[in-house]
Amino acid sequence: MSLYSGLSNNQLLDYIKSGDQLAFAEIYERYWGLIFHHVLKMTGDKDETKDLVQELFTNLWLNVEQIESETNIAAYLYVSARNKVINLIRHDKVKNNYLSTLSNFANHHQNSILEQLSAKDLSIAIEREIQNLPFKMREIFELSRKKYRTHKEIAEELHISDKTVKKQINNAIKILRLRLNIFIIILTIYLSLLGNNSSL
Repeated sequence: MSLYSGLSNNQLLDYIKSGDQLAFAEIYERYWGLIFHHVLKMTGDKDETKDLVQELFTNLWLNVEQIESETNIAAYLYVSARNKVINLIRHDKVKNNYLSTLSNFANHHQNSILEQLSAKDLSIAIEREIQNLPFKMREIFELSRKKYRTHKEIAEELHISDKTVKKQINNAIKILRLRLNIFIIILTIYLSLLGNNSSL
């Protein structure tokens, strides 16, 4: 039994701040498995999870001076892990099968999620994603959805074919649907983890 095993998390954190590698090893031993399984439930990918958790503990060691001594280290690690997973989703680095799984989950819970979103928040999210569309696609989409122009009217105004207008609008809808679905997925994870974190 290690001498460090009887120390509290806050005592270990103070030792880590002084560069004590054995104290860090004790924290690692206490929480690596718990954090790994916590993240694995969200990613569904063991290799991705191992990399993420390894990076999490590396950052703890490198940035320990920025952590307050009275910090709840368990909560800190769980929240950091959650944020890393959300960043993976935002940067589209999570496996397609995971996004598909979460997408199905989000669809099943969409009504309850949207009830928690204010109309203003959803409107802002939609408008932001419209503004992020490629310029020509956004122009065509806004003429159709905001100014209620027909495909033929848009084609004549922009000197392009009806087929091009239809294709650009369809592509815009696909992009917006995907981005907003990810927005709902992220919110789903966030709300779920808020409930889990309250039990820490």
